[in-house]
Amino acid sequence: MIDRICISINNRCNLACRYCHFHEKGNVDAAEMDVFEILDHVKRYAGEKFKIGFVGNGECFLDWPLLKSYITCIEDYPNISAYTITNGTIRLADEDWIFLEEHKINVGFSVDGYKELHDLNRCGSFEEAIGNARRYKHIVGHYPTFNATVGKESLKNSQKVIDFFKPFETRVTFSRMIGKYGITIDEYRSFLNEAEKQIPVRRGGDDCTMYGGRCGAGINNYFFANGRVYYCGNCIDLPPIGPSGALFEELEKKNLAFDRNYCYKESLCE
Repeated sequence: MIDRICISINNRCNLACRYCHFHEKGNVDAAEMDVFEILDHVKRYAGEKFKIGFVGNGECFLDWPLLKSYITCIEDYPNISAYTITNGTIRLADEDWIFLEEHKINVGFSVDGYKELHDLNRCGSFEEAIGNARRYKHIVGHYPTFNATVGKESLKNSQKVIDFFKPFETRVTFSRMIGKYGITIDEYRSFLNEAEKQIPVRRGGDDCTMYGGRCGAGINNYFFANGRVYYCGNCIDLPPIGPSGALFEELEKKNLAFDRNYCYKESLCE
C-alpha cells in the first residue's frame, strides 16, 4: 500500500541553484494541476499513516496562500502528515510560522553547510537562509530541520560540513547530488555513515536512495507535478505514468523489478 507521495505545487523559484536537476533539463512545464483532487484521493485512500511532501520543481513559499490552503485541507485527518522544504529565502509572517508549527508540518531549510560551500551552489543565499532559520527558532522555539545536498565539494570538506550542523542540534537530511555535478551512491553512503556518528541524520526507508534509503519507485514516493504523476522526482524527464488525478489503486498496480538498493532511474541509464 502506498504511504507517501510528493506534490510539486508550482514551478517557480527565486533561485537558480547550479545543481538543480529539475531545471537543468528544462523540466519546467507549467501545466495546471488540481492539487485538491489529489488530496481528496489521499483522504479516501490513506491507511493508518500517510505522508505528503509539498516539495518539487519550485519554491513552495512563493505560493504560500496555496500551500496554506492545502495544509488546511488535510488538517482534520490525523493519519496524514506533511512536510515541506524551502530554500530559506522567503520570510513568512510570524503567524505563518506558527501556523506550520501548530499543524505539525516539518519544515526543512535547504542549507548545504558552511557559507562558502552553500553560496557556491545556492546563489549566495546563505545569510538569508540562516537568518530566516534563526527567526523560525525565535518564533516556534526550535530550529527547522535542514536539508543539505552532498556533492564533490562536500566530500572534500566532510568534517567541516558535519561540524557546521552540530550547534543547531536538529536533524539533517543529507541528499545525494545527482546530474552534472553528481557523486556516486557509494561516495554518498560513506559520507552519510560518518555524519550519523556525530549528528542526528535522517535515513530514508523505502522512499529514495538520494536520502539514504532504498528506492521507492513503483511502491512509494510517487511524484505529482505538471498535471501528471511520475515514479519519483528523479524520473520527471521520463514519460509520466498517468495523469495527476490517477487513483492510488491504479498506481498500486505499477510493479517494477530491480535492486532497490540503487536508484531506478540510474539503473535505466547503466
